[in-house]
Amino acid sequence: MKSNRRILREKVLQVLYAYELNGDGLTVLMNGILADITSQAELEFAKQLVTKVAANKKSLETEIHTKLANWDMDRIALIDKLLLQIGIAELLYFPDIPPKVSINEVIEIAKDYSTLNSGKFINGILDAILSELKESGKLNKSGRGLIGESLPKNNIQN
Repeated sequence: MKSNRRILREKVLQVLYAYELNGDGLTVLMNGILADITSQAELEFAKQLVTKVAANKKSLETEIHTKLANWDMDRIALIDKLLLQIGIAELLYFPDIPPKVSINEVIEIAKDYSTLNSGKFINGILDAILSELKESGKLNKSGRGLIGESLPKNNIQN
């Protein structure tokens, strides 16, 4: 059974994918794809995530690009690129979500929506970005268990 947050992240991916293909109407896309979300808190999370990714698209792509060794940005599948942007946005702009949760979630979504090797690829890039954020002191995480190296698997709620 998928968690509510997993379903929300999948919907965020759908919004961003449609936006990428259409190039406009982000609000209309959000209102349509997120219409069946009844919880105000969940709707707020999904909209915030979409907005953070869309508003910071250039800087998120720059983050990805810096981690691509001998790999052209154009060769990355759109789904993978969007999942990387979602993962990085969560690392940077959502202090209440543990980094491991953000990374694991986008890897799991990649298994359902992308290619066989996408999970490993996404994991490698996000781990490199997470390490860099930790080293530079830019990882803005707060709360119990959010900064630790590893989290017990049974405590992950997001």
